[in-house]
Amino acid sequence: MADDKDIKDEAKADEAKAADKAESKPAAKKESKPKAEKKDAAEKDDSKDSGEKAAKKESKKAPKADKADKAEKAPKADKAEKADKGKDEKAERKPRRRAKKADKAEAKKPAPSRRRRRDTEEVPVVRASAKYVRVAPRKARLIADQVRGMHIEKARALLAFSPRGAAEDIHKLIDSAAANAENNHDLVGDEMVISSITVDEGPTLRRFRPRALGRATPINKRTSHIAVALTPVEDD
Repeated sequence: MADDKDIKDEAKADEAKAADKAESKPAAKKESKPKAEKKDAAEKDDSKDSGEKAAKKESKKAPKADKADKAEKAPKADKAEKADKGKDEKAERKPRRRAKKADKAEAKKPAPSRRRRRDTEEVPVVRASAKYVRVAPRKARLIADQVRGMHIEKARALLAFSPRGAAEDIHKLIDSAAANAENNHDLVGDEMVISSITVDEGPTLRRFRPRALGRATPINKRTSHIAVALTPVEDD
């Protein structure tokens, strides 16, 4: 009987232990749940902190990236603006150049002369020339300058009393021009004016004169080409 009691006591003790164990296990589980929750909260806090840090880093990088983008875009925009300005300036220069060319063309155009041009038919010109005249051009020009622009009668009077040798040749030439006016142009020879008279140099004849000690000195015999133009006297 004592053994049965002991067995029963042992069984009760085992049941009590099992009950204590069963009670202790849910408590542990209950205790583990707040730990898990704490861990999850800590992980969430860590993830939030890491997210905030990442956001801060990204926010710091973002202005740098924006600055870099702006710095890259700024020169491009400046280049584009400069290119546009260059095109506008070229477009403005072209009309200016054209305007300048037009102004130059207008400046080159001769201004209309107020003088009335005389037609050859209205004012006939009678010409005469003498070539290879044996007078030096320098000596003949002295007489030609005195006669130029004079009336033919006054020129004849001056040449008739001139002491220079070229005066005779020029007098003959003027008479020849007056004869041409009467015969070829049906004009009055005594009513003419010497409008122009020119003396050009002709070929030079070279001669030599013997001198002492067997030497020879050159002699240049010059010639002249004289041309005269007569016009009729204008009636006032």
